[in-house]
Amino acid sequence: MTPAQARRTAIAAQRLATAPRPAGGRLDQGHLRRLLQAIGLLQIDSVNVLARAHYLPVFSRLGPYPMDLLDRAAWPERPAHRTLLESWAHVASLIPMSSEPLLRWRLREWDERWDPNGGRLADHPGFVDEVLALIAERGPMSAGQIEKALEAPGRGRPGWWEWSLTKSVCERLFFAGVTAVATRQSFERHYDLRERVIPADVRALPSPDKTDAIRDLTALAAAHHGVGTAKDLADYYRVGVAETKRALAELGEAGVVTPVQVKGWTEPAYLHRDASLPRAVHGRALLCPFDPLIWERTRTERLFGVRYRIEIYVPEPKRVHGYYVFPLLVGDRIVGRFDLKADRRDSRLLVQASWLEPGADPGEAAEAAAAELRRMADWLGLADVDVRPRGDLAARVANAVPAAR
Repeated sequence: MTPAQARRTAIAAQRLATAPRPAGGRLDQGHLRRLLQAIGLLQIDSVNVLARAHYLPVFSRLGPYPMDLLDRAAWPERPAHRTLLESWAHVASLIPMSSEPLLRWRLREWDERWDPNGGRLADHPGFVDEVLALIAERGPMSAGQIEKALEAPGRGRPGWWEWSLTKSVCERLFFAGVTAVATRQSFERHYDLRERVIPADVRALPSPDKTDAIRDLTALAAAHHGVGTAKDLADYYRVGVAETKRALAELGEAGVVTPVQVKGWTEPAYLHRDASLPRAVHGRALLCPFDPLIWERTRTERLFGVRYRIEIYVPEPKRVHGYYVFPLLVGDRIVGRFDLKADRRDSRLLVQASWLEPGADPGEAAEAAAAELRRMADWLGLADVDVRPRGDLAARVANAVPAAR
């Protein structure tokens, strides 16, 4: 394959090959279900300068949609209506319910590694049972609510990852598959017993062993990629590269994937049998930093010739492009990148920096950016797009935004 063929194949597999996306038409759970079957998962992240990460890839592919469409699929009032499940897949992710059995081996491994009487818990015998008994009695609860109800010991210190004893227990019960996330309120997990979160028909599905599950996850990853190296595919569901290579050998014998050489790639790639190989793609989208098309940064560089890094954790004086930067995909090229923030108080989409990618046409990039920024602002309910003067594309984008209405 040529690099351009591989790039277009990857874009098509991620449902970003066509435009325009539905606009003004009714989007329903069927659209969301088909999208999640195609891309496999939505990464969850706490950053909320624009919108939570799990909402953004859906917007990039389906266009303006009501966010409660996703909320009702992931955190419904009735478990029978749940079609998405919060799980540890790529990282913290929403996955189709049909993928749940394929990740049970990971729950088993966490359960086997966890000593419920070790560490800080050694000084608090029976505390895990108290937490479970409270959840069983009251239903979905946050760690903070549990801590307050039990007058729990060991409150955490302020700051990221400084979990209290209660939060640590809640997370470990979740990792081990004893509990599951029933809902989120103000982005905080509310835990319930797993059997009250996952529908009975899903719980009744057989649990494949680890080898079979990883083979099936690798097949899914290959379909989500269209074409990718073993390392690319392993990253999607965060399994080992050696295990992925063994799975690919079996999938190759079964005809699910075909080994291919992409010119310029140093490692062999694998093409999924159902992958589309379009001669051209016509999509246009702003891509969240946690979008599955670009989250594996070495693959992004290989596919698009663009070095992209998230700079959230970089001190501000050392940032190159900005805090929360969205690459702009037009056709099969990334043509620019934009540092975005929602100013909800003044109802503005702040474009804090606008950058042109080398070799991209500035007029085309500015026009496409203006249209996508206006579409995003409308979706978020923001009245204006405010383009700040930072970046080599800022002036052109600012001039193009008024016409994008």
